Amino acid sequence: RAAVAAAGLALEEVDELVLGNALAAGGNPARLVALAAGLPERVAGLTLDRQCCGGLDALVVASGMIASGQAEVVLAGGVESYSRRPLRLRTDPEGGPPIAYDRPPFAPWPKLDPEMDAAADALGQEGRISRAAQDFWAIESHRKALCADLSGEIVPLAGLEGDAFTRALSPRLAARAPVLSGSITSANAAVAADGAALCVLVSERVAARLGRQGLRYLGGLTLGGRPDRPGLAPVAAIRSLLDRQGLRAADLRVAEVMEAYAVQAIACVEGAGLDPEIVNPGGGGLARGHPVGASGAINAVRLFHEVRTRGGTGIAAIAAAGGLGTAVLLSS
Repeated sequence: RAAVAAAGLALEEVDELVLGNALAAGGNPARLVALAAGLPERVAGLTLDRQCCGGLDALVVASGMIASGQAEVVLAGGVESYSRRPLRLRTDPEGGPPIAYDRPPFAPWPKLDPEMDAAADALGQEGRISRAAQDFWAIESHRKALCADLSGEIVPLAGLEGDAFTRALSPRLAARAPVLSGSITSANAAVAADGAALCVLVSERVAARLGRQGLRYLGGLTLGGRPDRPGLAPVAAIRSLLDRQGLRAADLRVAEVMEAYAVQAIACVEGAGLDPEIVNPGGGGLARGHPVGASGAINAVRLFHEVRTRGGTGIAAIAAAGGLGTAVLLSS
């Protein structure tokens, strides 16, 4: 509701709602959200499951709907609740009682489907990214988030007016953090979180009618990569998207790169040739948490506000389990 109101639109003008969601185990949460928000009943709602990429992929799908003439106003983003996620059980092939599991397979071959912490640690070893470098990135993420003015960006909800996890993370605290896998610790890995983020995409005709200063959606894409190194997948997406638009990394004023792990963010920034000084100026996922299907949309919202302030062109990028990477470009 807040996103629609901020765009100067009425709920009745929304044609479709597209949401990323990874943990709700079906049921089309987008339809539930559409009805609960008071959108017209004709808004069917579409839920995407591309794990972490889903919230950013929603913008890509929404832009396609508008470009093809299917819709003129589309709400796009992501929703996720770790605290209310369903408990998962699978059938025992031996005929025993159901077996609890935390995540589904992301590749058909176990050797190419490592746990995310282990995959992140392997990425650090291969790229020679030390724990000290990862901890420094996490400390900076919290520091920047504490300094950021997010007024007008976060909608007060359930008694919260800001991200509850952000803190003054010190090198001493980071050094004491429990180890998850090798160089990966609870300080340099994003915490599980609940969250949601929405963007409003409109056609040129609607934008002209509104006469408001929004941003131009230049394009977006998702590419697959090595399933055992999911953290590197955004590199190809960033490079390909920039090439399509005739841009270079040096042309960007800001980049919002998901920090599921500090090592993954560092590897993506280095691999894509991004200037670290323009990356996540208001902090990232390490300081705010990782509500899986919503994280890409949160990056898009952050990018929107940063580009609107700084001008120029910015990129949002995120990696996902299974070796997926999504990138989106916005311009003032």
